[in-house]
Amino acid sequence: MIAKHVPMKSIKKSDFDALVSYISDDQDKNERVEYTSVTNCQSEDLTAAIIEVTAVQGMNTRAESDKTYHLILSFREGERPSNEVLKEIERIICEGLGYGEHQRVSAVHCDTDNLHMHIAINKIHPTRLTIHNSYNDHKVLGNLCEAIEIKYGLERDNHQPSKVASENRAADMERHAGVESLLSWVRRECLDQLHAAVSWDEFHKVLREHGLTLQERGNGFVISDNDGLMVKASTVARDLSKGKLEGRLGVFESLSKDSGVASQSTGRGKLYEPRPVRSRLDTTLLFARYKNEQANQRALRAQQWKSVREERTRKIDAANRAAKLKRAVIKLSTKSRIEKKILYALASKSLLADIQHANQQCQAERQAIFERHRPQQWADWLRRKASSGDVDALNALRARDAAQGLSGDTIGGIGGARIRHGVKVKLDGVTKKGTIIYRADSSAIRDDGDKLKVSRGSSADGLEVALRMAMERYGSTITVSGSAEFKARIVRTAVDAGIPLVFADPILERQRLSLLNNTTVRRNEQQSERGRGIGSGVSGVGSGVYAVNGERFTGTKRRDGFFGFFNKPNVSGVGRRPPPESRNRLRDLSSLAMVRFAAGVEMLLSGNVSGGMEQQGAERNNALRRSVSGAGLIVSVEADKYIAEREGKRLRGINVPMHRRYSEGDAGTLSFAGLRRVDGAALVLLKRDDVVCVLPVDEKMAVRLKRLSVGDAVSVGESGAITLSKGRSR
Repeated sequence: MIAKHVPMKSIKKSDFDALVSYISDDQDKNERVEYTSVTNCQSEDLTAAIIEVTAVQGMNTRAESDKTYHLILSFREGERPSNEVLKEIERIICEGLGYGEHQRVSAVHCDTDNLHMHIAINKIHPTRLTIHNSYNDHKVLGNLCEAIEIKYGLERDNHQPSKVASENRAADMERHAGVESLLSWVRRECLDQLHAAVSWDEFHKVLREHGLTLQERGNGFVISDNDGLMVKASTVARDLSKGKLEGRLGVFESLSKDSGVASQSTGRGKLYEPRPVRSRLDTTLLFARYKNEQANQRALRAQQWKSVREERTRKIDAANRAAKLKRAVIKLSTKSRIEKKILYALASKSLLADIQHANQQCQAERQAIFERHRPQQWADWLRRKASSGDVDALNALRARDAAQGLSGDTIGGIGGARIRHGVKVKLDGVTKKGTIIYRADSSAIRDDGDKLKVSRGSSADGLEVALRMAMERYGSTITVSGSAEFKARIVRTAVDAGIPLVFADPILERQRLSLLNNTTVRRNEQQSERGRGIGSGVSGVGSGVYAVNGERFTGTKRRDGFFGFFNKPNVSGVGRRPPPESRNRLRDLSSLAMVRFAAGVEMLLSGNVSGGMEQQGAERNNALRRSVSGAGLIVSVEADKYIAEREGKRLRGINVPMHRRYSEGDAGTLSFAGLRRVDGAALVLLKRDDVVCVLPVDEKMAVRLKRLSVGDAVSVGESGAITLSKGRSR
């Protein structure tokens, strides 16, 4: 955890209203403002709080320093305390700084890689109307952060100050803008040569070769480039302070004019120029695009500003001419002296109003032009390009040394990403580390290129969207990292949503297969209850439905107020349907289509019983599986049993390709990989890349598929309908 005070460079620009408006603005993003809070104000409404704080600040007329204290609390990547904990942390920090009774507005932002909180504090006490400036606040904040990390189990940070303020500002610039500072460039290019210099001439020569000069400023030295950008010599290195340099090289000798002229000629090859910080990717061409675009934006901005200024000048000139004409008319009029004086005043007032209107319109147009052609830092330009789909810009963001990837509860994959993009999600933003934030209803999904993370609103719908995105990007084999609770929710979501994936973790895969089998058995039991003719003892395809009196409906005639339905459950009269404990007793064994469900994936159907055991073969139980003519894919226990057997071998290290059920997303042209029979049911194997999809088929289609050879192309629809080369389908 890091706490940092953001001072205002210009006190005149300090504005509590503008600060609160910034920290509470969601910028049309779903994943930006987690929540806002108002403390020690009469109202929790932001607008009312701003008015109240502004009024309190206006009542103190003696304070000349900044009356607003802007504080930022940032947490490690992956840390996400609850809102209650964040509120308590805010209270501890503010009380530790002496602002416990002061008015404040806070907002939690989650649109970056690190969760952070902005706190806008009114430094004017609401009752005493005195200003409070916290002494040595950076040390106080460090001690408070250490105590909070221990109390709430947060990851520890180093809070011991080891850099001066200017060095911290340079590091902040490099981190936020993504370009190398003059301080880092001097350290990298010429610090060793400056240490090796034994005289002032050699020292100035080294600086001259790099387009730099050493000047006295105050009680020390500054190093400046040709554009006037300066850095303290003691900030570059401790031994470059004025005292240590004069102790090593003697009394300071300034650079002569002749040497200064020479510096401009010899230093052209190594002049400092802001360039991207070093990363794992060459960004030379991309940075050239950035510079060219920024130059074009500057030119357009200057040209449009010039046009606006010229328009303002024309309007003011026209107003002056009109006012001059009015004064001439008034002068020639026959009005009295008092009347002319009044008319002159009205003309002057009209002129001032016209000039003011022209200036205001010019200022508004200038601001609009600036917003359209706003200059952008390198990192912000990369984010904008990445948001518009520029892959090179996105890779440049992810190649920065600061990008470490997502951690915690994440979903990943094994193998290369697939090109399909069927999951509809809305892009919410891109962070400076290249993490893409997608919006899926109330959930936000983060993507760093290697893993996905549901960062907020991790409902079952959000997890399902994340799983489908992972399948599209990384294939069917999914890896899951994080807590045991998160892994259990992922497995349950995959089974409930019917997502045809395979977990790389053998434990998770066994859990998925077990849940899938239990779910299939439960669904088939429910279908069996709905599909069996109660009281008739008859089931199966084409058996029909019987009325109360035992007469069979043909499906075409109406009898006793009932319609006949083909293969629909019977409606029994009073006393015809036995109670649950009396159904399917052994006395009706000869007329029942029996099936036994095993606890695991094994299953024995009546078709496995030989015909010599007082039974010539049982009818196919239609309640156990849906007909091919029904809507949707066939729910087949045999397919799941075969998949479980093949996946078990693969997980034991046997060279077997991955098997899974055929899904709607696999529709298209697949490769025929053979036919299999499990418990009398026909299964066709369809190969897609390195994955074998298992699809149940009826007997007629199985006979037709026997004519194919392994490797032949087969066209399969979303519902599982197979079309052979002649165009016939099942």
